[in-house]
Amino acid sequence: MSRTRVALIGCGGMAMSHAQRFEDLQDRLEIVACVDLERERAEAVAALMPNRPRVATDYTTVLELADAALLVLPHDLHSRVTVDCLAAGLHVLVEKPMANTEAECLAMIEAARQAERVLMVAYCMRYDPLVLELRRHLEEQTFGPCFQLSIWTEQLTHYPAGHWGLLANRLGGGQFFSHGCHYVDLLLWLMGRPVAGAHLGTRLCTPWMEKEGTSNVTMSFESGALGYHFGTWGARGSRLRHATHAHCELGMLEIDRPAGKLILHSHADAHVPDASGARQDERILLSASPRKATQHEMQHFLDCIETGATPLTDAVSSLEGLRVIWELYAAEREGRLAQLRGLGLGTHRRPTPGSGREHEHRHHPGAPASGLAH
Repeated sequence: MSRTRVALIGCGGMAMSHAQRFEDLQDRLEIVACVDLERERAEAVAALMPNRPRVATDYTTVLELADAALLVLPHDLHSRVTVDCLAAGLHVLVEKPMANTEAECLAMIEAARQAERVLMVAYCMRYDPLVLELRRHLEEQTFGPCFQLSIWTEQLTHYPAGHWGLLANRLGGGQFFSHGCHYVDLLLWLMGRPVAGAHLGTRLCTPWMEKEGTSNVTMSFESGALGYHFGTWGARGSRLRHATHAHCELGMLEIDRPAGKLILHSHADAHVPDASGARQDERILLSASPRKATQHEMQHFLDCIETGATPLTDAVSSLEGLRVIWELYAAEREGRLAQLRGLGLGTHRRPTPGSGREHEHRHHPGAPASGLAH
């Protein structure tokens, strides 16, 4: 089987970590070009590759060499470069968030439809084995229905002065849009259609950010369940770091990401005021390396190229998730509750990777699904 030729466009810090995703897929792909405006960065990434790919500062000069592109760029460049790559006949895996405006996202979707090429958004968390196992338990209601899903992401992200990630017009907003989009996507994917919500953000203690460096979002869902995400780029210390808690009727499922474990906490004693040492059972349901998520994601991208299947993290559902974020931002500015009906995921469910049903939804990759309003 011939290997897919991939151009890596954008070779900053994220690209260095993305290079690790290729290690176990050498028999299926070949990196043929590394591109960055700063040639030294492209050369540094190219040096990590076994075949020494071409180095360039202009992505348009390498498109004829490739079958597909992985875009790791400032967010405001996603749409233009994606459209150019699709027009040149390349399949595209673009980093999250998909783009900074709805018009840009729709242009990308239309370009993929016209080119009949795969357009996939790199929401790698959906490919994390721990998240997939959590989703299975939630869908099967192994421990009863889930009534509260909470996600924490506490980290210190301090870009140097002049970095594009500090600027709202390039980032698309603040920490919530740039990083929180991962977890809004997960909340929707795991919990279904949203009903209402609220977002609050602050620059306090993250003065380097033009918009919020810390955010809190709460949503309600059609099932009656609630969802919550707290994210900060200002954590000088943390207990939870990256954690997910799904409270179900018969227990709480925890993803301890640093430890790489999915844990069931159950049979807790009832709360007694002033008592200490309440007992509960703890059982590890799965141990896995979350660092493999990007490798599973890249494998899925190659599968879609080879089979014509619609990606799990396709452009249409990615736009739906961003519409939720934009409405939450607007409601925050206007001092009202965000109305989220009809904006989020759940209108065209995708099967779980590995379920044997990945290829049931077959249409031209990137083609808008029914119900997506232009």
